[in-house]
Amino acid sequence: MEMAHKDHLLAAVHRLLGVATLVLCLIAELSVLVLHLHAALYLVPVCAMLLLLRRSGLRADINLVDFAYLRPPRRLRVTTPGLLEHFRLIGCFDDASVEFMSRVVEASGMCDETYFPAPLHRIPPSATHADAVEEAGALFFPTLDDLFAKTGVPPSDVGALVVNCSGFCPAPSLASVIVNRYGMRGDVKAFSLSGMGCAAGVVGVDVARGVLRAHVGAVRYAVVVSAEIVTVGWYAGKDPSKLLLNCVFRTGCAAALLSNTVVAAAAPAKYRLVALTRTNLAADDRGYASALREEDDEGITGFTIGRGLGGVARDLLRAHLPSLGAEILPWHEKLRYAAALVRFHFSRRQSSSKKLPVKDVHDAVPKPMPNFLAAANHLCLPASGMPMIRKLAEGLGLGEREAEAALGTFQRFGNQSASSLWYQLAYHEAKERVRKGDRVWQLGMGSGPKANSAVWERVVADGGGAAAPAADEGPWGDCVYRFPVREQPRSEFD
Repeated sequence: MEMAHKDHLLAAVHRLLGVATLVLCLIAELSVLVLHLHAALYLVPVCAMLLLLRRSGLRADINLVDFAYLRPPRRLRVTTPGLLEHFRLIGCFDDASVEFMSRVVEASGMCDETYFPAPLHRIPPSATHADAVEEAGALFFPTLDDLFAKTGVPPSDVGALVVNCSGFCPAPSLASVIVNRYGMRGDVKAFSLSGMGCAAGVVGVDVARGVLRAHVGAVRYAVVVSAEIVTVGWYAGKDPSKLLLNCVFRTGCAAALLSNTVVAAAAPAKYRLVALTRTNLAADDRGYASALREEDDEGITGFTIGRGLGGVARDLLRAHLPSLGAEILPWHEKLRYAAALVRFHFSRRQSSSKKLPVKDVHDAVPKPMPNFLAAANHLCLPASGMPMIRKLAEGLGLGEREAEAALGTFQRFGNQSASSLWYQLAYHEAKERVRKGDRVWQLGMGSGPKANSAVWERVVADGGGAAAPAADEGPWGDCVYRFPVREQPRSEFD
């Protein structure tokens, strides 16, 4: 409570100084008028007021102090042979469902070091409310303990907490679970986001950014927690479109500490938020129904992944990328892309005048793409599966090298929903690739459908509190150079 009182006192002092400066400017203006002083002296208080208004109108920069991500205990490890045997032994799947999930798992490219929560290791699996609450604690508390230890910022200094978990929304909320565990202050601004899908991590950053800017001085730090409670997503039915989540979703959790730069921070920041863009196409019926949680014909609840999801993702990116590009692309790339578009439309018009088939016109004149590598040095993409990652990278005009973090993260940890973007940022750091001044683009895509992007700029030099993990530290510490595995099994699912 003492820290909360101190923050409010500092905010009140800042406001009081602003009012006092404004009053002094007005008094100076009246004095010039009453005493008939030189007209040029009018400019002094006017300039002072303009500087005050400009300063008050400036938005605070949002910094990423540091982040932490979970490596579950080894006893929760899931090997591919073990998982396939598990499917056969638990008794809730018929032979066709077991065969389908076996083919998906074997073709997925995931290694034998992904993790399931403890309740799903049981025979039969347990997916009760109590199991989900237990899993939440097993995810949140080790990750937050690591974050507070790394940054040196105590929980009592945190003025805002945002927790995003798509499939589990208990009462009290997941944010309240964390507030209770760490005894956070009474005026902490706590938010729980549910149903936001794999794009929820950037939404959490956006909410924290709004709080930090709206309460400058009163709130110095905000924590964003991204996780998925896999227990409640387990599906024990026979619908193939709902069985996919059993095959690729795995345990993961990440927590990020954000701050504003108006108030001096005790912990130095590693990254600065350059841009944040959100696109939501939930108004489109086809996109809205492409991925949703519902009951099957037997009344068993599961998450349905529609067959048209690839087309929805393509349309979503077409709507999202122009907004993002306008914000982050440098002028020379914008001009190059504009010129390429002009040439593209001119060439297509010439091809159409030759009365070629529409397909031949599209093949002969491919549509140009902006070069997002001109605005971002490192990329963190949706780690939803190997084929989807490769198709997304191809659609963005990227190669295997740019998609490496997403491919390696999926191979090592599986689909961890929103938290996978932070595992990918840690992958770049663990390979010592991120230098001062580099920009990292985090792209999240989730149900709704929605696409959200955050672009971060590294603001500390190498070794400035951001060294790569040692061989026995961090989830990537002892294995990062083994990923991504270049040779992937091929099947009909690729």
